Amino acid sequence: MNVLKLRWTSVAWSIAYLLLLLSLLTSLSIITIFFLIVPVVVLYSTLNLRQFIMHLVPIWLITMIVAIQLEGRLGIYVAVLGIFFMVPGIVMGRLYKKNASALRVIFTTGITTLVEMLLLLIFATVVYKFNLAVYVKDIVEFSVAPMRAMADINPDIADIFSPEFVRGLWNYTLQMIPFALIISSFTMVVITHAICRPILESMNYSVSKLRPAREWRLPRSLIWYYLLAVLLEYFVASNITGVLAAFVLNFMPLVHIAFTIQTIGFVFFMAHHRKWNSFLPFLLSLVVVLIPPLRIVGIIDLAFPLREYITRPKR
Repeated sequence: MNVLKLRWTSVAWSIAYLLLLLSLLTSLSIITIFFLIVPVVVLYSTLNLRQFIMHLVPIWLITMIVAIQLEGRLGIYVAVLGIFFMVPGIVMGRLYKKNASALRVIFTTGITTLVEMLLLLIFATVVYKFNLAVYVKDIVEFSVAPMRAMADINPDIADIFSPEFVRGLWNYTLQMIPFALIISSFTMVVITHAICRPILESMNYSVSKLRPAREWRLPRSLIWYYLLAVLLEYFVASNITGVLAAFVLNFMPLVHIAFTIQTIGFVFFMAHHRKWNSFLPFLLSLVVVLIPPLRIVGIIDLAFPLREYITRPKR
């Protein structure tokens, strides 16, 4: 009975994977791409290699036939996109089978997804002559066009949306591509883990959980990297260009996110230590996210033994 149930469950997830792949041909792809790894992880985690291949072969045949019939050469690109993102799913499923820690699963799969995105970008550039700079420029000009129309009506804001402004916005957006790729990769992986873990546990498969939020702590060495980036940003920013400037530009928002996570960890630590209402730390975490300067709490918590001081017995 359990074998029959597993078989039908695998078929259901195969159909879900097929629908997700076909959704890449529609405008829904901007949303569904973040869930593309989920069926692969579930199938790889619950099936042996032969069964996994047997499920995927018909899915890929149907996807390629439908995609090519509907979109021609673009259909091939969609099929390749699906194949590329099958790899992180296999990596995550394999780590689940090895009972790896949740942090290792997220980090390893996130890096794999990031590499896949870079390879996909190279593939599109080489095969389809995709020009990232031109694409970003078109997106920026399309986004600014309504504002320029408003500037034509209101001369007071005409100088704001000058060609220099658009050029600067285009250059800034282009330089922030690495940050966008990193955030997209790890967002996809975190969403996949958040969905797959309870699903696999409901199927009696053991999957490691992330540590409780109150135990989230970053390496203290991050403080020194942050201080170095701050010095580069504020004291020699006018003298740095190229790769170093792009590094600083992308590193700062990433480290700000890290300190926000550290602050949220401290909030949950305080809630646990003070035995606050369980809803309160979630509310305070939302406040931390909405008010970025509050990440200073995370910086202090990382730089000084703040938690040890709080838990130290009072004489």
